[in-house]
Amino acid sequence: MFSLNALPDGFHTDPYPTYAALREDTPVCWQPDGSVVLSRYDDLDLVYRNTERFISDKKAVFGPKYGIDSPLYEHHTTSLVFNDPPLHIRVRKVMVGAMNPRALAQMEPGLIELVDGLLDEMQAKRSVELIEDFAGAIPIEIIGNLLGIPRSERGPLRDWSLAILGALEPQLTPEQEEWGNRSVYDFKDYLRHVIEDRRANPGDPATDVLTRLMQDDTDGGLTEVELYQNCIFILNAGHETTTNLIGNALELLERHRDKRAELLANPDLINTAVDEFLRLESPNQFGNRLTTEDVMFHGQTIPAGTDIHLCIGAANRDPRQFAQPDEVVLDRRPNKHHAFAGGPHTCVGLTLARMEGRVAVGRFLARFPTYRITDGAERGGRIRFRGFARLPAQV
Repeated sequence: MFSLNALPDGFHTDPYPTYAALREDTPVCWQPDGSVVLSRYDDLDLVYRNTERFISDKKAVFGPKYGIDSPLYEHHTTSLVFNDPPLHIRVRKVMVGAMNPRALAQMEPGLIELVDGLLDEMQAKRSVELIEDFAGAIPIEIIGNLLGIPRSERGPLRDWSLAILGALEPQLTPEQEEWGNRSVYDFKDYLRHVIEDRRANPGDPATDVLTRLMQDDTDGGLTEVELYQNCIFILNAGHETTTNLIGNALELLERHRDKRAELLANPDLINTAVDEFLRLESPNQFGNRLTTEDVMFHGQTIPAGTDIHLCIGAANRDPRQFAQPDEVVLDRRPNKHHAFAGGPHTCVGLTLARMEGRVAVGRFLARFPTYRITDGAERGGRIRFRGFARLPAQV
């Protein structure tokens, strides 16, 4: 029986045989702690769409995990992703407004300039580390710009993000928990002067997410805790998933060189290709919901108050939804994957993430069409997020 707390050998390298067995043999997979893993596409789709029977609020789960007085508990129970209306609607509305088509169009030239500068630096070095030198450097700049974080002060953001999101793993060592709590504390302390400065010198609310968050007057606006924790959430969510998207895509194209050649010959495929990368190697492999009433899946009753693990990585390769689910199909249409979740909690930054993936991967391939991944690639070693900690290459 599959257990999130006792993974099979080789799982982090290739979880997909395990996911296939879950989908076909154990679509309702009970865990030792009473939680449940769901892995079929239609089951996840139903959960995402029904926000009354399946809620995002995780106070009942995170209290025992972190302790209700901990920084991690405060963060993960206040940020957008683990909240329901009315807070979810209020914060999401602000973020959607700041990432409107006009604002994103204005961001693209700066993104291209950033990517080209990173490519120039890599070309001079030849031997590169694709996560540190490229994939991880892009989203931190873009999200930093959205919140108006001074460029000279962005150095610690990646490590804080890894620690805070890493604390969502099913099992934590005391060291990981301590690192996560310390990172939330340090992140809040860092943001204090940024927020104080923005109160004194507001930015353009059309493009500055932080200014919009601070000016929101719906139902009295955000509390101080809500403001700080959702700033942390925006920086973390936009960073980790996009880093994984770019790194996973480049590794996937190295593994499937025929598909790399196809994309080089037909660069207009980049838009559908990015969604195929997201489907095949979903940056976020698991989501969660909590049942509010007894629900039935595949003849089994899941009681109210059950924590449900939504296996996105398995659902996105479900043969009931996708023809040739384990194959790279660069022009796959339709491609209604769950990489951005679904329903009211569909990722608010999906258009931005697609733009970053399109520009980063497309321009990388055009510059380095014969790149090679070299020895030393290392997966991140996490269940919830799938990406690389290290991805060395010759360009």
